[in-house]
Amino acid sequence: MAANRTALALAASLRALSDDALTALLRARRPREAGIRDVFDLAEALLEPASVQAALAHRDRTELAVLAAGVLASDPPTTAEVAGRLDRPAAELSGPVDRLTALALLIVDGGRLVVPDGVAEVLRGWEAEGLPGPTRLIDEKPPAALEPIDDAARAHTDRIASERAFTAATAVSELVDTLDREPARLLQRGGVSLPDWRRLLAATGSPDDAALDTLLAIAEAAGLAIPSAGAWRTTTQAQRWRTLPRLERWSRLADGWLAHVPEELRTQLRGRAGVRWGEGLHAYLDWLYPAGGDWLPERARAVVRTAEALGVVDGAVPSSAGMALLTHGAEAAVEAMRALFPPEVHQVYIQHDLSVISPGPLAPEADRRLREIADVEAVGLASSYRITAASVTRALTTGQTLEQLRALLEELSLTGIPQPLEYLLTETASRFGSLRVGPLDGAPGPDAGSHSYVRADDASLIGQIVIDQTLTPLALRRAGEHRAVSRFDAETLYWALLDARYPAVYEDPDGTIRAVQRVATHAAPSEPAPDPAARLVARIREAAENQPAESGAAWNARQLELAIRAKLAVNVVVRMPDGSEVSYVLEPAAVAGGRLRGRDRRADIERTLPLSHIVSVEPPPA
Repeated sequence: MAANRTALALAASLRALSDDALTALLRARRPREAGIRDVFDLAEALLEPASVQAALAHRDRTELAVLAAGVLASDPPTTAEVAGRLDRPAAELSGPVDRLTALALLIVDGGRLVVPDGVAEVLRGWEAEGLPGPTRLIDEKPPAALEPIDDAARAHTDRIASERAFTAATAVSELVDTLDREPARLLQRGGVSLPDWRRLLAATGSPDDAALDTLLAIAEAAGLAIPSAGAWRTTTQAQRWRTLPRLERWSRLADGWLAHVPEELRTQLRGRAGVRWGEGLHAYLDWLYPAGGDWLPERARAVVRTAEALGVVDGAVPSSAGMALLTHGAEAAVEAMRALFPPEVHQVYIQHDLSVISPGPLAPEADRRLREIADVEAVGLASSYRITAASVTRALTTGQTLEQLRALLEELSLTGIPQPLEYLLTETASRFGSLRVGPLDGAPGPDAGSHSYVRADDASLIGQIVIDQTLTPLALRRAGEHRAVSRFDAETLYWALLDARYPAVYEDPDGTIRAVQRVATHAAPSEPAPDPAARLVARIREAAENQPAESGAAWNARQLELAIRAKLAVNVVVRMPDGSEVSYVLEPAAVAGGRLRGRDRRADIERTLPLSHIVSVEPPPA
């Protein structure tokens, strides 16, 4: 059980940490919670091979080389001695040493760098697993430098990148709009329900599932959409984002992407913003994180895939905007992309067939106002919309008058209002409110069992609705010449009629027409999930507070218990009756009845010592 020889020293180190530092350590290392009562249990858990391996998988070559130098040294080295072995300035090692210490992978004791035995054993076993052992970790050279990028390749990349950046900003806008109207339900077994997934695919124009997955990841990283309460939903931040020009929308998406790139990768991408990535980047990352096989390859490729979708990189070549983002941030990226981004327009062409064509990306405010009266058919550099009776009815339902709709269209249109559109507006306004949906209170009588109704002055329209096959799931039945009822609620019936392009309006029981939201789009605030790290810190601190008044004796007893389990020899300092102190190197055998029983190595006899007389317990001198 030599792997636990430094567990006592690590427990003492953990005990001295502040709550914040201990919490940060636990969040980074994520040890098992079961069985951990105090810092001794925690020290053992952190030195378990699986826990050490998981931590080392995220350490870079410099940090691993520091550990390797400690493993290869005959005695714990100083930072200067490690720097000499690595042929690097000692000042460059202060950061790696601090990070390793904060992760309980290294102990600094009297200026010496002590590699815990559990860490050393894992590193020594790497060679048998095909990973570089301590010597290779220090001496193995990195792969060849990545290839620089010439001006012609950069110019080509910038053209492609700007198109992708525009497409991403547009597609995420449609994704947010679609989720805002109706969240996408999540299945218990994972994934989005098929009807909602198809709806999102159609709205965003995604060519395949992988592209839509990437859009959802981009939206989540930017804080625009989150999986919450059983569905993908928009956030309050999305409302502000949708009012921004497309170029600024893109910058928020790119900034969110960068913020969510794992720290291990972010530093490397920033340092290689001006060279080709490709397989050369992956080869370098494999060298830099030699134990990262469980997480590095797929995560690195996922980062690059998302970067390509956002125009940060094309293939293996970072764009000018991508370089600016990685090295100087989102504002610099906007300036680099500005000249390549298509300018926004504020007016559209309205055709005689009631289609609406935007000659360029429509400015957010103009797009918002047009969507009040028109349905989106396609989005892109030249988006198209269509005005229908249902879309005009929707606008009238919000309280706008016919005159206000005419004024809006005259302001937006470069071609005026064509005669067919004028006829549609007038005809729809005259029929507005003629088809009404409302709730039923469930009173007995012919409507018993029904929860909603649809009524119209035109009896033939009610007949058409009742036999419409697209409305069959609503189980509509005629309840009079001008009326039909359904067992579904009124809002479900209302939206089904609108989706089937009937000019329905929703009315309250008193006959007042009002607008209806399809679904509550924002997740209700919820209690944050318990933090396992904070919970574990609280448990450890509570255990310390509940120790007997003689906390020193309790601490010594726990050290002895750990030594007994690990079969370790310890240096025990005992206060004698005359006040003097005597040291014994003992192999503890048992702690019971307030006494320690153990074999004295030097005298080769068994001793029994009262715990109350033990001043300290420490690992024996090397």
